[in-house]
Amino acid sequence: MTASITEIYRSSNGDRWELVRTADPERTLVRHIANQSSGGRTTDTAVEDFLKVDGPGAEFAALRRILDSTADDAQDR
Repeated sequence: MTASITEIYRSSNGDRWELVRTADPERTLVRHIANQSSGGRTTDTAVEDFLKVDGPGAEFAALRRILDSTADDAQDR
């Protein structure tokens, strides 16, 4: 499985969110990596499901900015 990983956001408490794109199978996921004091658990969520939550956290706004810039880049081609 080939994957492209882009950091979405890193919180002050050490939680991280990454945008993961895989080629085989073709998927786009949001990976949340909890900080060590929270157990360090990693969870993957489909981008569509993540955006449905539309929470107040900075990670949601950061993901939308990344997706918007990716769409803009695709239109410029």
